[in-house]
Amino acid sequence: MNAPLSPPIPAIPPLPEGARKPRVLILGAGMSGLLMGIQLKRAGIEDFSIFEKREEVGGTWRENRYPGLACDVPAHYYTYSFEPNPEWHHRFARGPEIQNYMRHIADKYDLRRHIVFGEEAADARFDGRRWQVKMKSGREDSGEFLVSACGFLHHPREPQIPGLDHFAGKRFHSARWDMSVDLKGKRIGLIGTGSTGAQIVSAVSKLPCELNVFQRTPQWVFPLPDREYPLAERELLKRFPIIARTAYKFFDQSFDHVLARAMIEPGWQRRMVEALCQWNLDRVKDPLLRRHLTPDYQPMCKRIIMSWDFYPAMQRPSVKLVVDGIERVEEQGIRTVDGKLHPLDVLVLATGFNTHEYLRPLELTNAQGLTLSQAWGERGPHAYYSVAIPGFPNFFLLGGPHSPLANGSVIRYTEALVGYVMQCIGHYGEGRFNTL
Repeated sequence: MNAPLSPPIPAIPPLPEGARKPRVLILGAGMSGLLMGIQLKRAGIEDFSIFEKREEVGGTWRENRYPGLACDVPAHYYTYSFEPNPEWHHRFARGPEIQNYMRHIADKYDLRRHIVFGEEAADARFDGRRWQVKMKSGREDSGEFLVSACGFLHHPREPQIPGLDHFAGKRFHSARWDMSVDLKGKRIGLIGTGSTGAQIVSAVSKLPCELNVFQRTPQWVFPLPDREYPLAERELLKRFPIIARTAYKFFDQSFDHVLARAMIEPGWQRRMVEALCQWNLDRVKDPLLRRHLTPDYQPMCKRIIMSWDFYPAMQRPSVKLVVDGIERVEEQGIRTVDGKLHPLDVLVLATGFNTHEYLRPLELTNAQGLTLSQAWGERGPHAYYSVAIPGFPNFFLLGGPHSPLANGSVIRYTEALVGYVMQCIGHYGEGRFNTL
């Protein structure tokens, strides 16, 4: 079998007796920030703080609340490798389940006493020895190391469509879902058919409403069926944790040796993915609808959608696919380039995130007075192995530029990144360097 593509997860040994123990500042209490805290504790470092702008842990899973919200990575693979969760109710965990998992993690590993809620970093400056960080509230703190665990899915991107602000109905981004809006009996417009859009379509199409799906580019959809885990199965996992650990290893190998391999080289893996995506598409019975949903590129050219329900949902009588380009948004709805007005009561923007914003609005300044915006000005965002930025010592990004992600588990890769950061902190503790 080919060598694995995923990076190994380093073991985190405790710092040797007498080693220097730095103060570490962590920005964000999502999956990455909590993991960083756990590994610091494992190394025997208790002098750290996690600054979280909201009032609870969770990151993107706390922020998102849209109908159908679920992880498109199997639940038993979407955990920390050392902390299996026997409580998953579905193969693809729902958003609230994942949020509960993170609350459990924060409690079990005694992280809450390190978390400062309601604080967002506004400015960070390196003085040659420590990072001086100032919060929006005016609070200040400092530490030898600064770690950004803000992720890249927290700046919603709205499309540049003329008249968007003129819409008279309810309008919101999928990441800022308005829970006060009752969709029943409404004419709903959905812009975007990525993973989020597919989940929204699958859920909203079951409601008594009219759903208009505005599609710019069709996407390939991989047919991985969801299923509910019965109580007996969950109890079995509680009694025998090795089963969940085995499931983790199975999905790790499957994603690594099938999906990741299919993305980078030809072979049986790519042929299998292409065949399954085509089989899934062929479930659409109407020839015209199927043609409109057929991408003009090969599977794996972009992040693939995992859904068993999307194509059946698109064939429901209450769902209409609109493939004509959007000319503008008007008070009463969306007018497409063919001149037709599509009347709407609610407009949902499933248009993704500004992923290059990373830790914005925080501005970093190094000891020479160079800001991160200036450093990234010409080349754009870049980093060493996505985690360290030249010229900004003792600062690390988790999920930074060019993170190794497609359809794998972000937690799996983050464990490797945190392992790298901990190795650097370990070398600092041993006195090998003061700044890196």
